[in-house]
Amino acid sequence: MDDDEGEVHGPVETGAPREDGTGGQVTVGLEISQWKYLSAETSDPQMHAILSVRVDGTEGGGTPGPVLAQVLAVDCSSSMTWPPDKLHAAQQAAVAAIRKLPDGTPFAVVRGSDTATMAYPDVPGTARADARSRAEAERAVLRLVAGGGTCIGAWLDLARRLLAEQGAPIGHVLLLTDGKNVNDERMPLDGVLDACAGRFVCDAWGIGDGWDGHELLRITRRLHGSASSVREEAALPGEYQKLMDRLLTKSVPELAIAVTPMAGAAVRYLKQVFPTEVELAPEGDTQRFVTRAWGDETRRYQLCLSADPSGHPRGEDLQLAVVTVDVPGHHVRLPTAQPCVVHWTDNPALSRQTDPQVEHFEAHQRLGEAVAAATDAHRRDERDLAEHHLGRAVTLARAMGADEQLHRLARLVDIEDAQTGRVRLRADVRPVDFQHLITASSHSTYGPASGTGSATGAAGAAGAAGPGAGTVPCPACSKPAPAGARFCPFCRHPFQERP
Repeated sequence: MDDDEGEVHGPVETGAPREDGTGGQVTVGLEISQWKYLSAETSDPQMHAILSVRVDGTEGGGTPGPVLAQVLAVDCSSSMTWPPDKLHAAQQAAVAAIRKLPDGTPFAVVRGSDTATMAYPDVPGTARADARSRAEAERAVLRLVAGGGTCIGAWLDLARRLLAEQGAPIGHVLLLTDGKNVNDERMPLDGVLDACAGRFVCDAWGIGDGWDGHELLRITRRLHGSASSVREEAALPGEYQKLMDRLLTKSVPELAIAVTPMAGAAVRYLKQVFPTEVELAPEGDTQRFVTRAWGDETRRYQLCLSADPSGHPRGEDLQLAVVTVDVPGHHVRLPTAQPCVVHWTDNPALSRQTDPQVEHFEAHQRLGEAVAAATDAHRRDERDLAEHHLGRAVTLARAMGADEQLHRLARLVDIEDAQTGRVRLRADVRPVDFQHLITASSHSTYGPASGTGSATGAAGAAGAAGPGAGTVPCPACSKPAPAGARFCPFCRHPFQERP
């Protein structure tokens, strides 16, 4: 490779068969987007890259027999008694989910309070979905009565034990709560999450006005799920139906991403950044990261590698790490291994640039941090500080072209100037409005945004760069320049502002 190549950003064809020659309808694609230039003078050089992993063809490549085992954990603490529509909405949502279960699916319903008990079936265990069991479960759900406290750890622990007793490849827990985990001492959540990690996927929903968004994210980020909420109780059954529709398309239980660093490099972290934020921990002493429950979809991951320039030449591309993906136990077509590279340079015009996808997702993380800081400030009744942090969130959302986040922020503040972050906190804002914003902020957008926000640079000058493209050719020297640059790092040609 030579000094004219600005970025490693190559779509990888998914036609490479497994070494065992089995092939199959399921295919996996891998793309790596990075800006390879680093300064050798930096005290702690770090290379960031976005890995895009896509799975296709899962509808025809499923495992024989039931793929999913489902546990519904329904909050029945005393706070669910008011308003009366709250428990009714929770019951209707659970019924809607039960009706979606295909015949043969192992399932159970857990009644959650300061303990966890079986709502259906009557004894600990799972039932197999059919017309009779679905009808029995519906009747059991509609008989649920609220009372007691809240210990979410107990609910998840019972779900873990129920799912461990059946053999479906994908275990899933759908958790609903309207309150905070006030009885945590009965079964501390931290220890339960340690026991549950890797055993099943958990999606969690908040309802009412007393739940804690940070708590839901703590659960779902650890258990590879997503946190969501509804403002109106009546919307919950429809949301459960849509979630179950998406869940039932998943037939690949897990996909592993392996990162092999070269000498002088090390993996700092790998985390999922799209469509939701998920924590990933390597298996044992390896750099193999397992992701859960795939259908036909694309997910994106941020990889951070440390790098040491000592003893390495300047002015050429060097392999920093190799990334591979695998789907254990499935006949799939896998992409070839892909490199992350580094190019040590003394040119600050090159080393100061950032890959646009990396920049987008780091901005999204800063947006989430601003929302969290605003929530804490509002809780302490520091309205001016809450306004400041929400103004920062508005500025970030505008720059990212994140219209949905801007719309949600506008529920809390009157936006006077989005570019400068001048906002005014609405007088009718409630604490729960911040909780809705916290869960919504964990759902990221595909980036970098195209044709929105205040993006300027080479993309506007050179024309079409595909969605997520990291570089575009300079119109003056034709060398690859970052899509968000204001000038070419090679010939210094200025780029016009994007229309």
